[in-house]
Amino acid sequence: MFRRHKSLASDRRREVFSRGAARSMLKNDLRNFQCLSQLVLSAGPLKAIPVVKHSKTVHFEIEILDAHTRKQICIVDKVVQTSTIHDVKQKFHKACPNWYPSRVGLQLEQGGPFLKDYITVQSIAASSIVTLYFTDLGRQVSWITIFLAEYTGPLLIYLLFYLRIPYIYDMKESSRRLRHPVVHLACFCHCIHYIRYLLETLFVHKVSAGHTPLKNLIKGCAFYWGFTSWIAYYINHPRYTPPSFGNRQVTVSAINFLICEAGNHFINVILAHPNHTGINACFPSPNYNPFTWMFFLVSCPNYTYEIGSWISFTVMTQTLPGFPGWLRGLAPAFSPGPDPGDPGSSPCWAPRMEPASPSACVSASLSLSLSLS
Repeated sequence: MFRRHKSLASDRRREVFSRGAARSMLKNDLRNFQCLSQLVLSAGPLKAIPVVKHSKTVHFEIEILDAHTRKQICIVDKVVQTSTIHDVKQKFHKACPNWYPSRVGLQLEQGGPFLKDYITVQSIAASSIVTLYFTDLGRQVSWITIFLAEYTGPLLIYLLFYLRIPYIYDMKESSRRLRHPVVHLACFCHCIHYIRYLLETLFVHKVSAGHTPLKNLIKGCAFYWGFTSWIAYYINHPRYTPPSFGNRQVTVSAINFLICEAGNHFINVILAHPNHTGINACFPSPNYNPFTWMFFLVSCPNYTYEIGSWISFTVMTQTLPGFPGWLRGLAPAFSPGPDPGDPGSSPCWAPRMEPASPSACVSASLSLSLSLS
């Protein structure tokens, strides 16, 4: 009997203990669920996992043939659709190190135009295999090199004539004859002209990053250097004759020269930073600067000021070799369009307007010089 009561008491204890353990586990589960819910609410709404779209990359195979013999030179493979002709030239240079990218000309068809570097392969591809024709453009030089060489040469050449080197003039005659003040003024104006060219080429103009054949450098330097030698020889000659109207002719022409140089500079600054708003997005408009008001008359005032500078220089020194400077200003003014490598090219042409008005510039400069003389 005692054992039976003892076993019943132990069973009740076990039951009570199991109920207490179950209640404690339930409380722990509720606490864990409450903590988890607070954590989810504090984290904010659930964000959807972005689905990664795997786009299929298309590769092209470019076969490069010789434009003259139509023989295969190499095959450039694994070219993606976003690659440009410039990228193709780079890979072609790796395959054929003899040809630098600047001297590689690629054509879509034999005898056709050369493809620009910014053209994408996808825009010219009709299938996965693209055939291009290669032409060796010869030795190339950058546009910035051409302009620096063209403008540095006249600056140094004129100074050599100004110093009257013995190999150019007779030393005895040079020592006997004193120089007229206009000779020093002409050297100053000539140096100002080409120093302005050099500084604008380096800091103002947006020169094309492309290349041009080496023959263009030779032709440009031959013109600039030869023209400067012709002018400098006569102005710095010991037998140079001063202007007929004296100091008044020299002073007025020098002032007109400096005005035209300043106008040319301000016009070049506007052309380098055009206004990209409005309907005339590519054509600069006059502003508060009086030198820009020439845009009301002509579309390329920089050439008009260039012609005015050389007219003033010619009248100031009263030399015949100064007249070809007018032609130098007229040549680009009436060209079919702006040169992409020319730092002084106008970005566009205004309708019903002359590119430059040499007649107005000539009449204005001559009337100013003659009326005050």
